[in-house]
Amino acid sequence: MYSDEEIVKKVIAGDKLAYENIIERYQAKLVRYVSYLLKDNTEAEDVVQDTFIKAYMNLNSLNLSKKFSSWIYRIAHNESVNKLIKRKWISNFDFELFSTDLSVEEHFEKEEIKNWIALCLDKVDIKYKEPLVLYYLEDKSYDEISTILRIPVGTVGTRINRGKKLLKTICQTK
Repeated sequence: MYSDEEIVKKVIAGDKLAYENIIERYQAKLVRYVSYLLKDNTEAEDVVQDTFIKAYMNLNSLNLSKKFSSWIYRIAHNESVNKLIKRKWISNFDFELFSTDLSVEEHFEKEEIKNWIALCLDKVDIKYKEPLVLYYLEDKSYDEISTILRIPVGTVGTRINRGKKLLKTICQTK
């Protein structure tokens, strides 16, 4: 299996079909991430499609010494923010936290918890939501989040800690 960077080198060298591997590798992840931000799966799919187009058009500007995943997440992030600005409001996250291979009772309980957390998360400022989602739901490192959000690594840690405290406080007072 090729690394992202190896695939990008192939695409830049003229193997345009190799880009399909990038799309297959990142489509579901990016749609999930963008859905957290936009709260609309249809819009998320459109934004991700725009992200892939923008990424493809700008592959030559990619610094291959840096992680491709952070770069494409950053494009998706920017496209999402642009969409939110166009909407002129910021909505809450909709996320799939729990497995679906549960009993009906367990599934119902998990859905209740998920809905409760989503309600609480809706009250958390976007600057804390983004790093929380990237770290806990997208399994991104502090360094990757720093690159995606273009904030210092120390700020990532601070926002995650503050976001967790805010989320806990909000959920306890609801």
